Amino acid sequence: MAYIGKEPQVGNYQICDAISVVNGQAAYTMQVSSANVNPESANHMIVSLNGIIQKPGSSFTISGSTITFASNLVTNDVIDYIMLLGNVLDLGTPSDNTVTAAKIGANAVTGAKLNTDVISAQTALATAPADTDEFMVSDGGVLKRIDYSLIKGGGQWEFISATTISSGTAAVDFTTLSTDYEDFLFTLQNVHQADDGVRIYGRVFTGTGGSQAVVTGSNYGYAISTMTTGHSTEGTNSVDHMRFSYINGASTDESYCAEIVLYNPHGTTFQKFFRINGVGVSSANATHMHSIASKYDQTTAVTGVRFYSQSGDLDSGQISLFGRKNS
Repeated sequence: MAYIGKEPQVGNYQICDAISVVNGQAAYTMQVSSANVNPESANHMIVSLNGIIQKPGSSFTISGSTITFASNLVTNDVIDYIMLLGNVLDLGTPSDNTVTAAKIGANAVTGAKLNTDVISAQTALATAPADTDEFMVSDGGVLKRIDYSLIKGGGQWEFISATTISSGTAAVDFTTLSTDYEDFLFTLQNVHQADDGVRIYGRVFTGTGGSQAVVTGSNYGYAISTMTTGHSTEGTNSVDHMRFSYINGASTDESYCAEIVLYNPHGTTFQKFFRINGVGVSSANATHMHSIASKYDQTTAVTGVRFYSQSGDLDSGQISLFGRKNS
């Protein structure tokens, strides 16, 4: 649109400091307030020599802060002034905090403009990201955000909790089986029993809150297949416990390790099954490897699991709980 009055001028007009001519010298350094200056180009300058305006590019050239005249100057020559116009089509250097998002062109910020510390200079997470934490991905060249829950790894099982057994532990209880998980895995690592020649037993909890309780009575069954120096099988129903191990020795260097899977504890249609694969050392110092199928023979939802020794206490080891997500 037209202006009323004088049209505003755009540029960064500066007069260079006075320059003393040196006889037989063509090149001179341009400064403003004793600081070197670099013009946009020779065409963004007005140079007066001996009262005559010089033609850019032929009468003088520039390189950085150096102006070089077409021929050497002599003692009587006078550089009247050098005016720097800046870039008359630009706004010059913006003031601090004046460039807004709307002033930056689409696709103007490229990878070349990002510093190498754009990520490393940020605060680091001290733990794994939350499920709702977001990442940037390129979807066919289009930047999109994605929740961590959709890309996180961790394999089939997700760690929930672990209990380290100290001496004189009568039972280890896991009383929270979240409905966020469909199946559960318990790992027993070097579990040691105080008494020699006894097994690890198991029972379940039902109910929630104040009504949660461990189930006793003839509600359990098991079948065990054991490989030692020979092969043996045994099984029974309608007993007051499940078997989570074969006979274990109690020497200081003997322990029991196993993986125990509990399938669909939240369901109310079928009985609840445990699959146990374990290894250990018997009281006769014989290595045993076995598979056990144990069950709680009711259809009631299971809300917890108890581990305890056939006699005596559990006195060392660790039992960990993992869950398999519903989706």
